[in-house]
Amino acid sequence: MKAVVKYAPGVGNVELRDVEEPRPKPGYVVAEVKAAGVCGSELHLYHNTLQFKLRTPVIMGHEFSGIISAVGEGVQGWKAGDRVVCETTSYHCGTCIPCRQGCYNHCIERKVIGMYDNGCFTSYILIHESRVHRLPDNIDFHAGVLIEPLACCVVTVTEITKVLSGDLVVVAGPGTIGILSLQLAKAAGAYTVIYGTAQDRHRLELAKRLGADEALIIDETDIVEHILRLSGGHGADIFLECSGAPSAARQGFRLTRRMGKYTQIGLADKPFEVDLAQIAYRGLKVRGAAGQKWPAWERALNLVTRGKVDTRPLVSHVMPLSQWEEAFHTFENKKGVKILLEPEKE
Repeated sequence: MKAVVKYAPGVGNVELRDVEEPRPKPGYVVAEVKAAGVCGSELHLYHNTLQFKLRTPVIMGHEFSGIISAVGEGVQGWKAGDRVVCETTSYHCGTCIPCRQGCYNHCIERKVIGMYDNGCFTSYILIHESRVHRLPDNIDFHAGVLIEPLACCVVTVTEITKVLSGDLVVVAGPGTIGILSLQLAKAAGAYTVIYGTAQDRHRLELAKRLGADEALIIDETDIVEHILRLSGGHGADIFLECSGAPSAARQGFRLTRRMGKYTQIGLADKPFEVDLAQIAYRGLKVRGAAGQKWPAWERALNLVTRGKVDTRPLVSHVMPLSQWEEAFHTFENKKGVKILLEPEKE
């Protein structure tokens, strides 16, 4: 079968290769990949700026939906034909402090599919039965791919930041994570403002259609002045930084009210300077998270099943696996929102 493989560390070193189809083993299932999403993490991996454990060669990709094609010995509760999505964590130690607290997404030894173990930019993937979640019939395979990023947002927005009804929530960056975070904030009863650059105009229009109270272009609006006016001079109750842009992070400290909450969700390419003294002066509650855990997956699935969050409109491009380079280029140039790869089109 064909697969997009990161064959060596460093910048680039990615190509389409012929690889062996995985076979089921005890405790594991094999799933046929129906659709896989291109995430910013893949671009970070391509450019060698990702801070996760990497083992090469490895099949890339960690967001997918599919159908179980085979089950290994001892697997309970799953059978061939089941529609599924899958967690990204392929290993956690179970003994470190985060693991003992149920937060294995921050395990010191955590390994992830698409980076350490083979991922989903291919036709079939081997996954442990404990990482599988059932995809309801009312969620199609394209919408199902976005359960993974939505679960990430559930951790950061719902569990960590704890958005409350009536909060003024400002979201920087109208990409997949930003628009999903916006919908979670709306579902919690917040007033939401999302902003981006002129290049993001089409994404901001989508955010507006999906419930944003305001969708602003930073080149055309003084964001700080606008938020201060909107909040009676106080600032946002919550600022969600979803772009990974240093300028947005710095601006977020100014936009967040005193004693307000700042949450870092976007991943930057490299370290950058921020005025940490503002955390003390303004009494900010600063948090961050990466990845997801079992409860967030179940909550994400429930949110989509019950119509509280809509992931399907974010899918803007669907390409065959052989066009992975074009997909990466399209994503990097902010054309569309979520780019999917479909192995069966090979």
